[in-house]
Amino acid sequence: MKVALSVLVLSIAFTHAADVMAAGESSPPRISVAPKGHYASLDKLPDWGGAWFAAFGPGAGPPPPPPKLKGVYLAAYDKWVAEVKAKDGVVAAAQSNCLPPGMPSIMAVPQYPIEFFFTPGRVVVHHEAWMQWRNIYTDGRKHPDDLDPTFQGDSIGHWEGDTLVVETVGTKENLGLTSRTRGPVPAHGPKLRIVERIHLDPKDSGVLLDELRLEDPDALAEPYRQTITYKRNRDQELLEFVCAENDRNPVDGQGSTTFKHE
Repeated sequence: MKVALSVLVLSIAFTHAADVMAAGESSPPRISVAPKGHYASLDKLPDWGGAWFAAFGPGAGPPPPPPKLKGVYLAAYDKWVAEVKAKDGVVAAAQSNCLPPGMPSIMAVPQYPIEFFFTPGRVVVHHEAWMQWRNIYTDGRKHPDDLDPTFQGDSIGHWEGDTLVVETVGTKENLGLTSRTRGPVPAHGPKLRIVERIHLDPKDSGVLLDELRLEDPDALAEPYRQTITYKRNRDQELLEFVCAENDRNPVDGQGSTTFKHE
């Protein structure tokens, strides 16, 4: 019975897809099924094989300045920073450390590599940290109108030559705009828009650049720009990351963060 039901659901889905395309709609349906064929076109894409490590320090350029917050977001962040200083940096976390940082901070996690997978209509970013998967759809779809906020948000992209241009919206509001602004306060508003231009360094094919531009009419006084530099390791394999086996900051039944002594 379950098999028959699954076949029926797929049949309905593909029938709907055919009806949509026949009707001339510009945006294809949001069906997470790679189209048959079209793999030959992937050979024309740039070589992003191997594992990529976010580079910091010498050779990676100066660290970017913090984003210029405004309004209630600036007030809440300043209050949190003052509390951290007053308590010598020891402040209860707002979340379990097993929760991923989400976009855009997940793209710049130190020491944990990422890798890219190209399939027809999609680029997948595999993160070793928290074993996260980020889907970037390149099949021409649009962002949904009824988007539910998530850690990675909703990412759609397109290729401009050898550069992958990605627009991400719909990220959770309590995620930091950078790894340095992750705190227990809402870091941005619901209209945050992240645009990335990801490409190989024209001077060094072993270096990948992710140029980010963040726009938020509610939280940012001006667009925030940051470039993340990655260095390639052809021989590195991503390891299994199961944070729950060693979470030092679990959340108790009342929703408060605790500390596990071990």
